[in-house]
Amino acid sequence: MRTTLVRPAAVLFTAALALTACGSDSSGNGGGGDTDAASATSLADFGDLDALVAAAQAEGTLNVIALPPDWANYGEMLDTFSQKYDIEINSASPDGSSQDELNAVTSQRGQDRAPDVLDLGTSFAQQAAAQDLLAPYQVATWDDIPEDQKESSGLWYNDYGGYISIGCNATVIATCPTSFEDLLDPQYAGQVALNGNPTQAAAAFGGVWAASLANGGSLDDIGPGIDFFAEVKQAGNFNPVEVTPATIQSGETPLAIDWDYLNAALSENLSEQGVEWQVNVPTDGLFGGYYSQAISAYAPHPAAARLWQEFLYSDDGQNIWLAGGARPVRLPVMQEDGSADAESLAALPAVGGTAEFPTQEQNSAAQQVVATRWNAEISG
Repeated sequence: MRTTLVRPAAVLFTAALALTACGSDSSGNGGGGDTDAASATSLADFGDLDALVAAAQAEGTLNVIALPPDWANYGEMLDTFSQKYDIEINSASPDGSSQDELNAVTSQRGQDRAPDVLDLGTSFAQQAAAQDLLAPYQVATWDDIPEDQKESSGLWYNDYGGYISIGCNATVIATCPTSFEDLLDPQYAGQVALNGNPTQAAAAFGGVWAASLANGGSLDDIGPGIDFFAEVKQAGNFNPVEVTPATIQSGETPLAIDWDYLNAALSENLSEQGVEWQVNVPTDGLFGGYYSQAISAYAPHPAAARLWQEFLYSDDGQNIWLAGGARPVRLPVMQEDGSADAESLAALPAVGGTAEFPTQEQNSAAQQVVATRWNAEISG
C-alpha cells in the first residue's frame, strides 16, 4: 500500500524492475550535444522533442520511485514510455511514501540510483520546493494546467486526482452505503476501513476530510471528520485493518474508504475472484485531491526525467491515467477538444456537485489537527 500523506489523490503489486546502478552520465549533459539537460526549463532549451528524445536515449535510463504498477495505471504508463523511447526504467520502493521519495533524493544525491522524478503529495511537493530539491521545468502543455494546480516556475505541477469514495463488497454486504451517514448503521459492524492511517496516508487523510465535510466541517475545519470516526468506532463499525486486495477477498475489509480511481481499479481483478465490488462517491462528503509531479534537482538522468514529464502531460500519457480511473489534470481541456478517451471517461464513477481543493495553509492546519488527535482518539 502506498502510504503518502495529503496528496491532494488498488491492487498494488511489487515492482517488477529492481533498482540498479546504471552508469549514467552524472554531469547532467543529457548524454551528448551542447544542451545542459539539468538546467533545461522547457522543451525550447533542447530545440524540439526529437532533440530531447535523443538526449534521453543517450542516457538510456530513468529512475522512478513509489510508483505501484496498478496505482492509477502506472504499469501501463511505465511500459509504454519504456517501449516508445527505448529507455530502461528502474523502479524503486513501489509502495513508498512521499517522505520516502524526499529521503531518497537527499540520501542518494550524487548516486546513479537516485530518483530522477517524483510523484508527490502536493504538500510534500511544496516542502521539496522550499528545500531546493526540485528542478523547474515547464512541459509543452503547460498552459493547459490551471494556475492553481502548479508552481509558477515549474518546480511542481499536479498530475492526476480523484474523489474519496466508498468501495463495497456487494457479495457479502446486502446494501452498499452511499453516504458517510450510512456508515453508522449497525449492519456495518466491524466493516468500515480506511486505506491506511490518516497521519501517513493521503487516501485515509482524504477520507477524514470528506467525513468532516459530511458532518458540518469545512476545508478550514477537519475536526468533525475525526469526531465522526470516533462515532463509527464507538458504534463498533470501525475496522483498523489496512485494506488490501487480499483482505477484501477474504471478507476482512468489505468496506474501503479510498480514492475513487483506486477503488474502481479493484473491480475487474476482484470480479475474477468472485467478488462484486461496487464504488460510490458519497453524496454527503465530496472531497477531491491531486498528486503532483516534479523533477529532482539532482536527477542522474536529467534529459530522461524531462522526457518523462513531456510524456505524462501529452494526450497519450493523460489518457493512460484516465484509463486507470484517475482524472488527469488536463482533462477539462481534453474534453473540450475531443482528445480525452470517451470510453475511459464514461467509466469514471458518477460525482454529484463540485469539489473544492484545500490550499497549502489549509492542508498544513489539517495535518496538525490529525497528527494531534487521530492516534489518541481513534487508533489508540
